[in-house]
Amino acid sequence: MKHKILVVDDDPYILMSLEFLMKKSGYEVHVARNGTEALDIIAGQLPDLILLDIMMPDVDGYAICERIKKNPAWKHIKVVFLSAKTREADIQKGYDLGASLYVSKPFSTKELVKSVKELLGA
Repeated sequence: MKHKILVVDDDPYILMSLEFLMKKSGYEVHVARNGTEALDIIAGQLPDLILLDIMMPDVDGYAICERIKKNPAWKHIKVVFLSAKTREADIQKGYDLGASLYVSKPFSTKELVKSVKELLGA
């Protein structure tokens, strides 16, 4: 059974490239262009891992992560933040909210795939 990954980013180029990269790596991939869409997909698809941008126009990534970790049915989902926010306080906030990993943009796609495989035990 394929692991399900949800990619959440408001940048269409990042969304498309991550969707392609994760599908090429053998995952079932769903995409969301904003936080509201992401929460709807999580409820319906229950992904194993979420690649999550922080700065989005409606619901930010921190709020999404917090909702995931507070929901008993969702708290097992691994959250990987992908963000241009690189201050130590931003990174620490991500981990404090329950993120498994915080990756700063720009990032190495090779390293990202390796980290996702490790997190999913694949």
